[in-house]
Amino acid sequence: MHSSVLVIACGALAREIMALIRANDWNEFVVQCLPAELHNTPDKIPSAVRNKIREQRDQFEKIFVAYADCGTGGLLDSVLKDEGIERLPGAHCYEFFAGHKQFQELSDAEPGTFYLTDFLARNFERLIISGLGIDRHPELQEMYFGNYKKLVYLSQVEDADLLERAKCAAHRLDLRFEHRATGYGLLEDSLRSVRVNIDGETDHRILA
Repeated sequence: MHSSVLVIACGALAREIMALIRANDWNEFVVQCLPAELHNTPDKIPSAVRNKIREQRDQFEKIFVAYADCGTGGLLDSVLKDEGIERLPGAHCYEFFAGHKQFQELSDAEPGTFYLTDFLARNFERLIISGLGIDRHPELQEMYFGNYKKLVYLSQVEDADLLERAKCAAHRLDLRFEHRATGYGLLEDSLRSVRVNIDGETDHRILA
């Protein structure tokens, strides 16, 4: 076993986690991602995470799971309790990017809100329009989004192209648009809090 930390991450967080690793020289962290498309079938996330933990456990000093609950209804937490592994806080990435308080305020202000992150703004057509079959069956748009009133873009970085994509997504879904610049939020805070004792020193490492 070598003195490094494995971060088992949702593929939707790969870019953000790697950016934090580079910015902070968290070089002892190893990131292995599961497909972002698992979010379309969240019931498969717990078993995929469990399999990855058991596959890699003997290779790392510590493992951290860079997922929130992500629609698993507590099933991911059951797996992680059995395995003795911690995860990111909150119900989903929107909450840990925005922070608990700001996300609750957004939810209270308009319960019918659809959220985008940088990843979803970048992959909106592939994951939402094509992934949900709306491109092939336009009538599905009303089924999926008929009860939504607003789209809120929670941005991690300042990027004019992503901002424009998010605005286009709101227009595509016929929703009001709002932009909140959140940065990395509780993702960065959580990764910083992970400590690994190496050679007698306590280091902050990213588990991505």
